[in-house]
Amino acid sequence: MTRWNDGTDRVEAVSPDITDETNALPAEYFTDPNAYEMEKEKIFSRYWVYAGHANCIPETGDFFTRTVGDKQIIVLRDNENDVRAFYNVCAHRGSKIVEDTPMTEPGSMSRIQCPYHLWTYDLDGDLSTTPKSFEEASLNPDLADEEVAKLDDDGNSLLEVSTDRIGPLVFVNFDTDPMPFEEQAGKMATELESLPLGDYQHAARFVSEVECNWKTFGGNYSECDHCQANHQDWIEGIQLDESELEVNDYHWVLHYTHEEDVDDELRIHDEHEAKFYYLWPNFTVNMYGTADGYGTYIIDPIDESRFQLIADYFFETSEMTREELEFVRTSRQLQEEDFELVERQYEGLKSGALAQAQLGPNEHTLHKFHRLAQEAYNA
Repeated sequence: MTRWNDGTDRVEAVSPDITDETNALPAEYFTDPNAYEMEKEKIFSRYWVYAGHANCIPETGDFFTRTVGDKQIIVLRDNENDVRAFYNVCAHRGSKIVEDTPMTEPGSMSRIQCPYHLWTYDLDGDLSTTPKSFEEASLNPDLADEEVAKLDDDGNSLLEVSTDRIGPLVFVNFDTDPMPFEEQAGKMATELESLPLGDYQHAARFVSEVECNWKTFGGNYSECDHCQANHQDWIEGIQLDESELEVNDYHWVLHYTHEEDVDDELRIHDEHEAKFYYLWPNFTVNMYGTADGYGTYIIDPIDESRFQLIADYFFETSEMTREELEFVRTSRQLQEEDFELVERQYEGLKSGALAQAQLGPNEHTLHKFHRLAQEAYNA
């Protein structure tokens, strides 16, 4: 049952069953600034989130930065060819070390050096050197040089963040005792690891700022009841009636079957369908049915009323063919159509008229999304 803000009704928790009468996340969690502040701690600091693509940092010392909420990390390839992540914060006085460096324009460094007082770290985060001013007390009349204590290197290394991967896809977790990555990624990891994702190169990125809560777009991505009315170009050739929405513990999959079989050479995967994976809380992997490549979305909240969609595309080479350019153009059209839909929805949510929405039986993926949000809030 839909619950209006008429002063007589109260919202309830998301129902445990899709068949229950009231099962959407209360609207206040989409519009309240306090809800976003809570999500930074209870969602984005506790679950695994996507950091970036390992192919973009192929050489030792290559790095990019990734910002999640208030936290920024340096994702780099160390001397052992491993991809690691450290807070972009110097152990000395807390200065930000490197400038914002997107995955698409990675940097390279032989050591990690803070520009403030030149504390320098190895690529494994260990403190390597400090200036002489940290070894002697020439400016301190109350302290002799020989009284200066040696810095504890182990206690002054960079703070590392847990990482794990699905092929070239790098994930991070800010929790000091994170849940096992395999628990969150489930069989999505198994399915994607069977594909040669690492053989494909980054070809295009589009960053869009959208005026609505991040969960609004996440919910829109998770169902296709709106597709017939709003995505006429995209649904051409797709059998929506035979599509399937599969729900798992922390991810769900949208399967779309094409009306006619598509040449196998046009797909990275063998199945005769497109598969769109949503990994809680804010990452998608898009396995297309009509392109030899794949895409990813990062749905990054900026605050309670804005998010940033980062759309990346990966093909056999970074130089796209005419057909791939046309495919990306169509994909962008789909995104822009969705932006209009979710911003329109958010205008309604901000009005305060709706206290709690009612989900339909085919929105069970969206119901799962809302359930996970509520479980995180209550944890």
